[in-house]
Amino acid sequence: MEIQLLIDQDIFPTREVLKKVLGESYEAFDELTRSITDSESGLKMEWRYYKDGKAWLCKTTDIKKTIFWLSVWDKYFKTTFYFTEKTRPGILALDIDERIKERFRTSKFIGRLIPLTIYVERKKDINDVLKIAVYKRSLK
Repeated sequence: MEIQLLIDQDIFPTREVLKKVLGESYEAFDELTRSITDSESGLKMEWRYYKDGKAWLCKTTDIKKTIFWLSVWDKYFKTTFYFTEKTRPGILALDIDERIKERFRTSKFIGRLIPLTIYVERKKDINDVLKIAVYKRSLK
């Protein structure tokens, strides 16, 4: 059973809190954070407590465009991107893990959007996240 963490509104997800709750997955989180917020990428990460979901989520943005959402779970974290039917072929053409593509092919629409969630436990898992983020950022 998946257990979402960071559910206490009064505990902001600082580096120390994230190290504690993510355990071994923290290395992957740290690497992802450094990769997407470096001066070349320039993406911003903003933590906020969402009362409707009763948890802290991190929104990663490029100026005003949301690139992905990040949530913290027991032993891993998830990144979730949202795409449209029009942008679906671009994801399927990327050089990413076939299992991610298959999950995306079978994803159910949420309104007009198609969610693409990646479970990240180790550093090697972030390569696909970065490729998808570059694609998402390139969309108009």
